[in-house]
This record gives sequence, C-alpha cells and structure tokens, in this order.
Amino acid sequence: MTQRPEVAVITMARDEGALLPLWVAHYARQVGIDNLVVLDDNSVDGSTDGLGCTVHRVPELKGGLDFEPVRMRLVNGIGQGLLAVYDYVVFVDVDEFLVTDPSRYPTLPDLIEARGRPEAMGAIGLNVVHVPSAEPQPLDLDRPLLEQRGYAKFTPLMCKPSVKRINAGWAISSHGLKAPYAIDPELFMLHLKFADRARLAEVARLRNEVSKADGRAEDASWGKAADEMLRIFDEVVHDVDPLAVPEFDPAAADLDKMVIHLNGRYRTPKQGQIAALRKQPLTRIPQRLLGTL
Repeated sequence: MTQRPEVAVITMARDEGALLPLWVAHYARQVGIDNLVVLDDNSVDGSTDGLGCTVHRVPELKGGLDFEPVRMRLVNGIGQGLLAVYDYVVFVDVDEFLVTDPSRYPTLPDLIEARGRPEAMGAIGLNVVHVPSAEPQPLDLDRPLLEQRGYAKFTPLMCKPSVKRINAGWAISSHGLKAPYAIDPELFMLHLKFADRARLAEVARLRNEVSKADGRAEDASWGKAADEMLRIFDEVVHDVDPLAVPEFDPAAADLDKMVIHLNGRYRTPKQGQIAALRKQPLTRIPQRLLGTL
C-alpha cells in the first residue's frame, strides 16, 4: 500500500469567529489536526482558543504597504521550516476550503499521491455566492455548507498555487508562486467570502475598520465600506433564474492556459474579486462535491 504524503496546512486568522472552527474541522479531516498551524494575528474575539491544533500568536504586523510583504515573509518562512519535516505545505485563508471529488480522492493527500507528487498545485477557484431568492435562509455553519449553498462564480484570481513541496515563495498575497505550477482540474478551492449576505456585511465592516486603522489592503475590497459591498452584491444576484444556471465545467475554463509567467512569478491573469463577481457567469457548484463541506 502506497503511503500518502504528510501535509501541513497553515492559515492566518484575526477575529474569525465561528468560521475558524469550521476551517480546523475541514482540514483536520483532510490531513489530521496535528498538521494544522493557525497564526493568530492579534484576535480579541477568543476564536483561536481551544482549537486543538497548533496556534501561534504573532506580534502586531506593520500596516499599510508593509503589511502584505511582512505577512508573506512570515508565511514563507514557516512554510520553509515545515518542509523540513513534511512532504507538502499548504497555505490558505480561513474562508478558503480545498476539496476534491470524494468518490475519487477522499482527501487532498490522496489526490497529491495520485498525481505523482508534483512540485506545486493550483486549485480551481470558485467563489461560493449566496443567491437569496433561491436560498432564503442565512448560512448555518453547524450544517453542511453545500446543502445550503449551490451557486458559485469561477474566479481566476482564486486559482491559487496553495499546495507545494518545494521551497519556492508564495507571492502576490499568495495568489502567485515563484515557481511553475498547474491548476489541477479535480482540485477545487471553495471561497466563502460571498457565501452569505449577512456575513459578507459583517466581515466587510470588520475588515474596513482594520484597513482604516492601519492602512492594510485599502486598495482592495478591505477598503470598501460594508454598504458599498452589499450594493455590489445585490446588483449581481437580484434577478437570477435558478433554472437557467448551468453546472460549472472545468473543461470550459481553459486551465492549461490560465497560469502566466510575469517578473519571475507564476500566477493567473489579474482580475479582482469584485470584477469577477460582476463579470463572471453564475454557475452551479458541481454535484459531485456535495458532502465535501
């Protein structure tokens, strides 16, 4: 019997409330709870208490333009260290969930082994989108998520090279890698930023407060007020015909040509979260992923 690779998963969290335990539970099923590392960016809501995995509280990070480079140096340094004892290291945000077709690859390490242990892997980025007209109930994180939400938008920016076994640094807020990678057609990243209207408003409010306080990500969605984020969201989902929405087909995404090389970094073409929300067509999350989250 082939031994599966040992995989460590890292995230950085700040006041993530109920979502962080869901992240821990999901990735514990994938790689084991002892292989999870949560970097606590000065949470005050108690969300990093009692998780059962490794939690390291980091000092206050510099804000403004210095925030993201410092964050990447920290994550890349920890990732490099973990690769001394793990076969692979993964970095994802708290609202990012890597999933595979459970009938073919029960866990992420199973997929990695089946692919011959590539140096790096990217995932198909799907922003889960709440369609209130078809899904009137608020998201209940105590219930399977994909029983409550069935729609998404393919988002090239979220086709992140999150999985690697080589000491090549993540770059561009982890959307890029300083080494070649391919997007695997059977590895999905379900991103929950837009998965619940009410939660979107609350997270947008908190992140906008942080952005105003220290200047981080002010040119991204963190710099937008909650009411502006909701206005954009409502424009996108206001007249959806659920019966007319097709299931997402990875073959239609032209994944082989998605990764580009620019200034020593490999990444997908730049299209921000808001632009993708507005311009990408709405699709159904593949039925075969039901039960993965």
